[in-house]
Amino acid sequence: MAKSIMIQGTMSNVGKSILVGGLCRVLRQDGIRTAPFKSQNMALNSYITEEGLEMGRAQVMQAEAAKITPSVLMNPILLKPTTDTGSQVIVNGEVVSVMSASEYFRRKKEYIPVILDAYRRLEESYDVIVIEGAGSPAEINLKQNDIVNMGLANMVDAPVLLAGDIDRGGVFAQVVGTILLLEEQERARIKGTIINKFRGDKKILEPGIRMLEERTGIPVYGVVPYVELDIDEEDSLTERFMKKNTAGLIDIAVIRFPRISNFTDFAPLEYRPEVSLRYVSSAADFGEPDAVLLPGSKNTMEDLLWMRQSGLEVKVRRHAGRGKMVFGICGGYQMLGKEIRDPEGVERGGSIKGMSLLPISTVFRAGKTRRRVAGRFGRLTKTDGIWEKFSGLAIEGYEIHMGETCLPEGKGGMLTVWEEEFGKTGAKNEKRYQDGFFSGNVCGCYIHGIFDKAETAKALVDTLLEEKGYAKTTGADVDYQQYKEQQYDRLADVIRENLDMKAVYEVIEKGAKAPCVL
Repeated sequence: MAKSIMIQGTMSNVGKSILVGGLCRVLRQDGIRTAPFKSQNMALNSYITEEGLEMGRAQVMQAEAAKITPSVLMNPILLKPTTDTGSQVIVNGEVVSVMSASEYFRRKKEYIPVILDAYRRLEESYDVIVIEGAGSPAEINLKQNDIVNMGLANMVDAPVLLAGDIDRGGVFAQVVGTILLLEEQERARIKGTIINKFRGDKKILEPGIRMLEERTGIPVYGVVPYVELDIDEEDSLTERFMKKNTAGLIDIAVIRFPRISNFTDFAPLEYRPEVSLRYVSSAADFGEPDAVLLPGSKNTMEDLLWMRQSGLEVKVRRHAGRGKMVFGICGGYQMLGKEIRDPEGVERGGSIKGMSLLPISTVFRAGKTRRRVAGRFGRLTKTDGIWEKFSGLAIEGYEIHMGETCLPEGKGGMLTVWEEEFGKTGAKNEKRYQDGFFSGNVCGCYIHGIFDKAETAKALVDTLLEEKGYAKTTGADVDYQQYKEQQYDRLADVIRENLDMKAVYEVIEKGAKAPCVL
């Protein structure tokens, strides 16, 4: 049986995902086989595993920090909101149905066997499971049949560290109030607390920390500073959307749809010093970007209507009319076409006119495409304009989408893509097909992660630099995976310096039954 430790929070966005990722990297550095686990995650940023199954990106980040292959066992239930009151329910990586919040609340207890099976299977391969809670364990309206906070801790007998966010204010009230609202046996599970996202001199916190320990009888294990790290987080709470980048040589605008998904596709562009990448949600903020990127969407038709009503569609069309780059991925790609039809009511039913920037059309079907792929851009020349630098470049990524997009008759795609499949004999077969299309300065495709390879991100940046009369980038590019490894190591350093890791290891070793000692 693996040992465990669970990070719960006083509320959403206290930094649970990052703390779990940091602990995973520290434990891995110390030679301990470690895996993350979150029984239920609500997110629109998802990922496709090697088996073609869908899981939340936060657990992918934590798996990367632990230097292991992401698995749906780490996130057996994923909820992808489709409306304000309903979500697509994904269990063990596959879509079960779309449920209203009330229906899922009534039925969530049915998924306890799924959760426990995933957890037990992880236990067979790892020494320590680092578990992430969701929101707050003291949400009175959600405590009944809880499967993600104290309910899960009870099921797997996990000790808990409770984290509070001091950056948003009121951290002492958060921690004390949360603990007071818990039942006695739940309070006994909390072995330590963490004050997260602190800015300033820690000495001024000492009276508050003493009071906190006296009031709760639970030790404070550390004060973790607010640190700028480029690490994936829960999508609905990301600070990327509000981040004000320093001015770069090129300005890239990403349209922030109300139901935006997989915006992590553009993270490899954010860390490049030549780029200022910003998220735009109103026509007034559009400005005069050098390129516009349209990300994925959980409801393409509704988000296209939102663009139309907000005036952003006009802005994008005018931008394209001036010969400037437009690049759409997944839902953004579908929007660029002539028409989107939904005969089966997958999204909203009926049909809707697209932006008509590409001569393609899309039809939604009930089945979801999920696959990991590799591929290569076609042979492109100077006659292909701004896409010439992409000629022959290799790509890797994954597809997650509803619907099929039809290319113009007699025309091939911009990418040749292949999906690896293994038959009953174990022999590998490659299914090759065409994806993506470009017309003039407008391009789109279905491949998430297309910019993860340094060569592809460099081609886009160099094209935009030369369009503005700047010299292209020089020197060796840092691979994005290598860059992420550096970020995880920095996070581990922060955890080691600011968390009492000796106490954390004692909690892991002794488990939930160990008494709290101030």
